[in-house]
Formats: sequence, structure tokens, C-alpha cells
Amino acid sequence: AEEMRYQIVSFALMIFLTIVAFVAVGYEGFSGWFTVPFILLLAVIQVIFQLYYFMHMSHKGHEAPSLFLYSGVVVGAVTILAFTTIIWW
Repeated sequence: AEEMRYQIVSFALMIFLTIVAFVAVGYEGFSGWFTVPFILLLAVIQVIFQLYYFMHMSHKGHEAPSLFLYSGVVVGAVTILAFTTIIWW
């Protein structure tokens, strides 16, 4: 019952974050320089919620998949940083 409560709360929070993202895009008072990083931040938050609550990464026994997942995130971040540095430096 406790696990189901966490899933329902995180689902409602993800719906709320999606609505916030749509409002940020639709609101003409925000510039693109604010909107794009803001939406990326909301996306990262949603990915974290998806992994920990819907993919059950918070449970014991998921250490190996977590290691591979986080290693992939690090490789992706380093790749993006490298390409960004090459392009803009």
C-alpha cells in the first residue's frame, strides 16, 4: 500500500510538472533563454521520478542496473560537454 501511494503521488507530480512545462512554453513573457533550460530541468526531474518510482530503482537488488544506468548518464554528460566545448570554444 505504501509503494502504491508513492507511485500515485509521483504520477500526480509528473502530471503537474508536464502542465508547468506547457505553461512555460505558452506564456509569452518568458524568453527562449529561460524556457529551454527550465524545460530541461523539469525533464531531468521527471526522469529521476520515473527511475526511482516506476522502474523500482529504489528497491534492493537493483545495484547492477543502477551502476550501468548511472555510467551511461556520465558517459552521455561527458559526450555532451565535449561536443559543446568543441563547438563553442
